[in-house]
Amino acid sequence: MISISRLYNNVPGSADALRYGTDNACMPGAPFTADPQGATAPRPVVAWNITRRCNLRCVHCYAVARTAADADELTFAEACRFLDGLAAFNVPAVLFSGGEPLLHPRVFDLLQHASQRGLTASLSTNGTRIDQPTAVRLRDAGVKYVGISLDGLAATNDRFRGVSGAFDLALRGMRASRDAGMRVGLRFTMTRENVDDIPGLLDLAADEGIPRVCIYHLAYSGRGGALIGADLSAAATRRALDTILDGARRLQRKNREVELLTVGNHADGAYLLDRLETENPDAAAKALMLLRHNGGNASGERIACVAWNGIVYPDQFWRNRPVGDVRLKPFGEIWSAPDNTLLQQLRERKKHLKGRCAACRRLDICNGNLRARAEAISGDMWAPDPACYLSDKETAKAG
Repeated sequence: MISISRLYNNVPGSADALRYGTDNACMPGAPFTADPQGATAPRPVVAWNITRRCNLRCVHCYAVARTAADADELTFAEACRFLDGLAAFNVPAVLFSGGEPLLHPRVFDLLQHASQRGLTASLSTNGTRIDQPTAVRLRDAGVKYVGISLDGLAATNDRFRGVSGAFDLALRGMRASRDAGMRVGLRFTMTRENVDDIPGLLDLAADEGIPRVCIYHLAYSGRGGALIGADLSAAATRRALDTILDGARRLQRKNREVELLTVGNHADGAYLLDRLETENPDAAAKALMLLRHNGGNASGERIACVAWNGIVYPDQFWRNRPVGDVRLKPFGEIWSAPDNTLLQQLRERKKHLKGRCAACRRLDICNGNLRARAEAISGDMWAPDPACYLSDKETAKAG
């Protein structure tokens, strides 16, 4: 994630300590720490697809969700053991996702179990199942943050999500979650078909008292793989980033507090830096320090995904690269295994990257971007990310 609010507006955000450290020092639970067995491994935020079942039909769903649950989903006992393993491994947070997690029959019990084990539990949902009583149950189960997806204003969103009325139900879910005292975020994935809705969504968040907006770049995974032709061109992506940066400043000038982030393309950090270097060199120097501390894409390092059937992946978009199964080993053992070739390569990926990624002057803040997207286009996991929209001049090293 690139915190536009922190880097461009110099406004602290809710998860800055995880992303950029505290007072610019080493962040708590730094990327590599010793586990109880003495091996070294990062403590990742874990996205858990608790079920594959969903009530919507989103055109870009990375999980290829369906109307019925898969027969091989973790049992309740297995799911509790998995959460116990995350707690024992001291992961900083677990994100309950799907499908639609609120369609899981024991979701509230599992959320409460996670909270009782000391895990920071958040929810990623389409929001359509959240009314006021449900929001109160989520809060009482220990949920502090609810991320709700909207892929445009009303008509656009419902077209993307495949169900008429999905926008209104999601907005109801946002309001109910907000009124129950949970922090709420709006999540949006950019394509050619909805990018013009960004200003309206920022205003919607401000008007509704939604304190956080996360704008995602398209990942070519699951059903999103069929939308490659609908992805933004390099020029259109640059225009979208200008719209986002301008929107952040516009909201700040109006004293409308919205934490704004982009997700899934660390070229955004480099683009932001280039703009800041023209506008405010001192702010650019501070932003560069924070971005270097963050280190860029963290798939297989500080990001992990576990599917409904217990299979572990380096991130939620890389479904053809399993690295373990929590039915067979606790998560911490999988993540720490010194003989897991893919995880070890990802943690030293600068040695493996090819082409313009390997030679880029911004590699220290990007870390090669999204490997799943590179592999989806080229078949080579170490090839350049095709969604990098920086010019050769912008990536070239001095001299």
